[in-house]
Amino acid sequence: MTRKDLSIHFCGVKCENPFFLSSSPVGACYEMCAKALETGWGGIVFKTIGFYIPNEVSPRFDNTRKEATSFIGFKNMEQISTHSLEENLEALKKLKENYPNKVLIASIMGENEEEWTKLAELVTNTGVDIIECNFSCPQMTTHDMGSDVGQNPKLVKKYCEAVRRGTKLPIIAKMTPNIGKMTEPAIASIEGGANGIATINTIKSITALDLDRCTALPVINGKSSVSGYSGKAVKPIALRFIHELSNCSELKDVPISGIGGIETWEDCAEFIMLGATNLQVTTAIMQYGYRIVEDMISGLSHFMEEKGIDQLEDLVGVAVKNIIPAEELDRDYQIYPQFDDEKCVGCGRCYISCFDGGHQAIEWDEEKRRPKLIKDNCVGCHLCEHVCPVQCIAKGEVEFKGATKERELII
Repeated sequence: MTRKDLSIHFCGVKCENPFFLSSSPVGACYEMCAKALETGWGGIVFKTIGFYIPNEVSPRFDNTRKEATSFIGFKNMEQISTHSLEENLEALKKLKENYPNKVLIASIMGENEEEWTKLAELVTNTGVDIIECNFSCPQMTTHDMGSDVGQNPKLVKKYCEAVRRGTKLPIIAKMTPNIGKMTEPAIASIEGGANGIATINTIKSITALDLDRCTALPVINGKSSVSGYSGKAVKPIALRFIHELSNCSELKDVPISGIGGIETWEDCAEFIMLGATNLQVTTAIMQYGYRIVEDMISGLSHFMEEKGIDQLEDLVGVAVKNIIPAEELDRDYQIYPQFDDEKCVGCGRCYISCFDGGHQAIEWDEEKRRPKLIKDNCVGCHLCEHVCPVQCIAKGEVEFKGATKERELII
């Protein structure tokens, strides 16, 4: 198969592909970023820089597990870059000089208007292509920075205006998910001079408690704190916010950089189909390394070939119109589950889940160890299908409710 052209424009800048490192530990110095670019990433969002230099805790990570699966979710207590501003500016300059065809985004964070403007001027002089304003880090030790700013549309607008005074480069505003309605600060950022939106950053969390020390994890001298949650567990929340932004008339045609739980090419396709033209990754790199981009490139190429899609931009936002308000959904029919006795291993998971957590619509044959549907009780929720460990339950008979006329359905 011929590899598809995955190039795409983001904020007016052409990218060889949409896959970028997000502003985080995975792109914190020149050597790391250079290795990633050599591996095939289309660009870098360099770890957030500022005049503020944090004093970090140790340890600073935790992860959420389920049974034998770790890294479902990941807790990170790091703040912005611990390198000096001078070191970071030199790294940005060197990266752009050595990789002129790659896209370099400088993530910045200030504590006041003067700092935002000055940082914009400094990173512009290094030759970067785009500036990202970090309004979203949830674990900053000062309330003048991070997600506390991102929850305040007036501050977001004011600081975007300050950055605009310091640069003519495209500006993207990185939104916090620790908010009810993201469109409000997003619109404010565009009014302040931003050209695009990046989201989501990590979600404020307590992943687990140490039951002996009576505190959250990780434990830092007997104490802990609330901090950012990322990884596969946050992807559904990220997709919800991407759709919210794409569906907002005031943000029509505003480029979106999607972040949050991206690990595979399928994840990438989902973000793009909801409106993202750029994708940022951190947690999956921390778990699997930079080479995951190879799967993203080959997988998305195969998908486009299979669907007859020549340009990646043709995929952008195609799913947005099909996600509608709950009151507009078709409620005129019910689909019953269909059991495949040949595939069934007789575990009884479907029966237990339906009886204890559903509608008591499955009868269990003790002798044959096979489920049987009690149609009169079934509401078509398909909980049974989701708990089956061998996927032997599928969608079966369709029944239209009441006097509803039968028609062709997409299911």
